[in-house]
Amino acid sequence: MKAHSDVPSPWVVRFASLLSHGGTVLDLACGGGRHTRYLVAKGHPVLAVDRDARALASLAIPGVELVCSDLERGPWPFPGRTFAGVVVAKYLYRPLFPWIANALADGGVLLYETFMRGHERFGRPTNPDFLLRPGELLEAFRMLGIIAFEQGCVESPEPAVLQRLCAVQGAVEAIALPLST
Repeated sequence: MKAHSDVPSPWVVRFASLLSHGGTVLDLACGGGRHTRYLVAKGHPVLAVDRDARALASLAIPGVELVCSDLERGPWPFPGRTFAGVVVAKYLYRPLFPWIANALADGGVLLYETFMRGHERFGRPTNPDFLLRPGELLEAFRMLGIIAFEQGCVESPEPAVLQRLCAVQGAVEAIALPLST
C-alpha cells in the first residue's frame, strides 16, 4: 500500500462540518495524522491513537492528545469516554465496531472510509479479512442515524474500491447535509 498523503480524505472534509463546534474527535488508527491535522486546524481537539509511536510523535502539536495503543491486542483504551466524532480511514478491525459506535456522544458523528472487496485488483490489502463485504459498514452501524453511504470504485487520489459511511448517534432530522462537490 502506498504511504498516506498529508491530504485529508474528501469524505472526511465533506462531512467534518457536521461535527459539533470545538468537540473532541477521536482519530482511530491515525497513522501519519492527515485527519488529525485537518481537524485541529478546524478548531477541534483531537485524540489521536495509533500503535506506531514514531508516527504519533510527529503529531505532538497543540490541541492533540496522543495515545499509543495496539487496538487489536489490548482492551479498548477509552472505556466510558465519548467523542463529538470518530474518524476511521483505511483501517479495519471488525471487533472494534461496537466500541466505535459506543464512543459517540449524543449527536456524535462517525466518518468511516476503508477498503472493500474488489480492491485487491489495485493492490494491498488483498486479504479478504481486511476488506469489507458489500454493505458491511451500513449493516455494522445500522443502530446509528445514517447520513450518507457510498461503496464502489474511486479513481482519485488513487484507484481503490472503498466503502464510506457518515452516521450520527441519535436523531438526524436537524442535520444539514453538505452538498457533494
